[in-house]
Amino acid sequence: MSQGKKIVQPPYLKAGDKVALISPAYWVPQEALQMAAEIIKSWGLQPVIGPHTNNLNVNAYAGTADERAADLIWALEDDTIKAIICSRGGYGSIHLLNRIPVECYQQHPKWFVGHGDITMLLYAIAFAGVMCIHGPMAFQIASAQEPATSIIRNILFGTLPQYRVQGNPYNRVGHAEGVLVGGNLSSYSTVAGTKMHLACKHDIILFIEEVEESLHDIDRLFYMLRLQYDFERVKGIIFGTFNSIKYDLQYGSVEQMLIAHLHDYDIPVCCGFPVGSNSCIPLIEGAPCSLEVAADNAVLTYNIKGTMEPYEVSLANQQLIKEKEE
Repeated sequence: MSQGKKIVQPPYLKAGDKVALISPAYWVPQEALQMAAEIIKSWGLQPVIGPHTNNLNVNAYAGTADERAADLIWALEDDTIKAIICSRGGYGSIHLLNRIPVECYQQHPKWFVGHGDITMLLYAIAFAGVMCIHGPMAFQIASAQEPATSIIRNILFGTLPQYRVQGNPYNRVGHAEGVLVGGNLSSYSTVAGTKMHLACKHDIILFIEEVEESLHDIDRLFYMLRLQYDFERVKGIIFGTFNSIKYDLQYGSVEQMLIAHLHDYDIPVCCGFPVGSNSCIPLIEGAPCSLEVAADNAVLTYNIKGTMEPYEVSLANQQLIKEKEE
């Protein structure tokens, strides 16, 4: 694997640690944050809610861009807070990118969790050299969305999933090693190739998911990613879920279209991984990992500190079943 600067793994949590709930993008009702806080409290942790999370701005955002940035900086700089969980995505994370100094992430490494529009902040944190988690947010934790909620709890306490994914007819067999990065395609393609460019420092395993886009938009966004990235650094790809897609091109699936456009890259591809808006199985961004794609399954393994726990992934019922110990 091509080497870049070391990516820091934040400390795992222990009982009694504080977890901040913040809203970097869209506003959510305080009731949802309180429900998420109760569940986090049941994990043996102390939830604290960002001071500006209830400041509805232009009937969309959780406060002005400065207020949302202030909540993130507060959660980062308070060293009694050991993890940060975003309330939801939507739109607005891009407003914070130039408001949070890179040094703020680097000097206060802690687990940061979100997905969707929050992909932009995950990218910035990984660029800063700190691992973070593409995973369920407060509104999903509040509804006890499983299995993502249990898995994110386990990761925060140091138990890492080794995912085994059922086979997919569009899979491409092979082995890859690299740093795991990616997320929502619309959000990720916006910032990839900018000054926050992790790919020039590391080989990567790229994962993408999307919701409520057309096939031609996904095609355009993926080509943007290829043009912006040094795609030779991409050693493997994971395609997550593509929900509520408008089929305005004659392809049988999103995977069929994207695989056809990868004919000039001899890399393994895992399709049908349950990461996206409806399932959101947690993935650790910035973590060195291995991807092994065979004819009948694919296995993703993290090469970082932690206790490994094997899981079998079933996209058909969007649930994760812990493998029985032999």
